[in-house]
Amino acid sequence: MQLLHVDSAITGANSVSRQLTAQIVAAYKASHPATEVTYLDLVANTPAHFTMDAMTPRTGQTEGLSEAQKRENAVSEQLVSQFLAADVVVIGAPLYNFSIPTQLKAWIDRLAQPGRTFQYTANGPEGLAKGKTVIVASTRGGVYSTSEGGQAMEHQESYLKVVFGFFGITDVRFVRAEGVAMGSDAKAAALASAEVEITNHTGAAANQASVAQAA
Repeated sequence: MQLLHVDSAITGANSVSRQLTAQIVAAYKASHPATEVTYLDLVANTPAHFTMDAMTPRTGQTEGLSEAQKRENAVSEQLVSQFLAADVVVIGAPLYNFSIPTQLKAWIDRLAQPGRTFQYTANGPEGLAKGKTVIVASTRGGVYSTSEGGQAMEHQESYLKVVFGFFGITDVRFVRAEGVAMGSDAKAAALASAEVEITNHTGAAANQASVAQAA
């Protein structure tokens, strides 16, 4: 079992999502001892934001590529190959300005490759990264899951469910800690709830055909 551990929070040791991804990986390894872990820190190793230099090789052009295009293609190839090799992907995804960190978005932009993670067919798009489990540590300073207004402002879990579903991944699980900036009691309650979810999600078998709870 290959597990890819991805962090994206900019807050280092103060990051709740980094704390939770570490707990998720440790719990998953305890439940599945044969798991091998690869770590990717998207703050320490951030792919450049998507540009035409990165896009051009995906259009089918292979001749006459510039050095910049070759360099950006190599970055995309390394990241998508690493992602495709994983059976389980654990992602730290804090809520920044109602969405995900730009570092995490830049990584996803490199993964979204025709012929690698998806393809278009006569019947519409088809995901090519089937058979994986994604576990997301979703952290939020406020509370967004308990009201229609909060859910309308949330473009973190909703986006991740859509994009990984587009890649063909049906088993996307969320370990949520929200309200972590609303005082020490609220943070403690959020972390306690997250610990229960970690136990549930890491004990279950990988690659189950179910999409995790809605935001």
